Amino acid sequence: MRIVKLTKETTGKLLEDLLERSPNSYSEYEGRVNEIIEQVRRKRDEALFAYTKQFDGADICAGNILVTDAEIEDAYAKVDQSLLKVIRRSLVNIRSFHEKQRQQSWFTTEENGILLGQKITPLKTAGVYVPGGKAVYPSSVLMNIVPAKVAGVDRIIMTTPPDREGKVCPSTLVAAKEAGADEIYKVGGAQAVAAMAFGTQSIPKVDKIVGPGNIYVALAKKAVFGYVSIDSIAGPSEILVLADESANPAYAAADLLSQAEHDEMASAILITTSMELAQKVSEELSRFLETLSRREIIEKSLERYGYILVADTMDDAVAAANEIASEHLEILTKDPFETMTKIRNAGAIFVGAYSSEPLGDYFAGPNHVLPTNGTARFFSALSVDDFIKKSSIISYSKEALEPVYQDIAAFAESEQLTAHANSIRVRFESSDMAAAKEN
Repeated sequence: MRIVKLTKETTGKLLEDLLERSPNSYSEYEGRVNEIIEQVRRKRDEALFAYTKQFDGADICAGNILVTDAEIEDAYAKVDQSLLKVIRRSLVNIRSFHEKQRQQSWFTTEENGILLGQKITPLKTAGVYVPGGKAVYPSSVLMNIVPAKVAGVDRIIMTTPPDREGKVCPSTLVAAKEAGADEIYKVGGAQAVAAMAFGTQSIPKVDKIVGPGNIYVALAKKAVFGYVSIDSIAGPSEILVLADESANPAYAAADLLSQAEHDEMASAILITTSMELAQKVSEELSRFLETLSRREIIEKSLERYGYILVADTMDDAVAAANEIASEHLEILTKDPFETMTKIRNAGAIFVGAYSSEPLGDYFAGPNHVLPTNGTARFFSALSVDDFIKKSSIISYSKEALEPVYQDIAAFAESEQLTAHANSIRVRFESSDMAAAKEN
């Protein structure tokens, strides 16, 4: 893992490298993705089943695409009971955290008959995409379904690719059942996204699609945005550790590796004010790598997107961290909460030596579906807010409107929208005529 001096030039180079990982940089796949979407949109189930056979090798049809109660019961029998207990304990924390995000409708009134407010309405149907194959993450099942459930979404459907026998990973099914999915369909890839966006004979059209996936899934979500809502276009995982000389180098190294093992495209960055710490972390990385199971993936990730940046001051380090806007940001400094107050851009902030990133992935409660590729500058973690709509409520009595209607009409006419002005004035036409006769 390279150790370099933090400068504007090195930060700029790093940002260029990270942007290469964005789904927006993979335009060569867009044609294929758009073709899949169009075929599913036109041929519906026929295309859905054909692509599932082509990409997953499974014979899926209208009779077996929906996961049955018997299949879920079988999954419970296969899942280790200790894992089930952990899933349930995690669910308590995740649900409790997201329940605090609930919003209520509100209204204000005035004596003259003005009523203004905001009506909160849950989405009717939400679709959750869950990866399959090599990537089996029951934790992501919980993180995507729970906020929708807490928000009050009427119908939560989940899609996930089957194996060649047409089966779904037992832990995925158990997590979905525990979290509250209403229906689970055996289909993955861009074709699953298209099915949820436009509907087929077997899969209903949804209002919003959430959940991680490969480049085809990410580009498919990007393509259907506007027909439905989406959470975000997620890129590879990333972590930034902000540390000073007080940090434990073994902790910092272990935490960097926890994200590098996700994917060869994952990014792991340490920014520190201590060259001594930088060198010790580098040594710890080498020591840990000797025993980790995903060593080959980690090494490729660190070679391409791993950095140790040494800053002159903590203010410089914080400025760089805000510019990078990492998905996960850990703070290992003498006063981590004071440092935290200076962080403006991060998907999730882990404060202190015992707040390792996997705590957020699995157990603490905050959502681990986070903005990547610098989008933490303007996006937030998945939350209950993603599954609600806000409608403005406006009600004026005649008595409230009369003193201001001329102002409104004048404003409309200044924009040459005479029909707008007429819509207001017509309500006082008789009063205006009477006033004109008196004059």
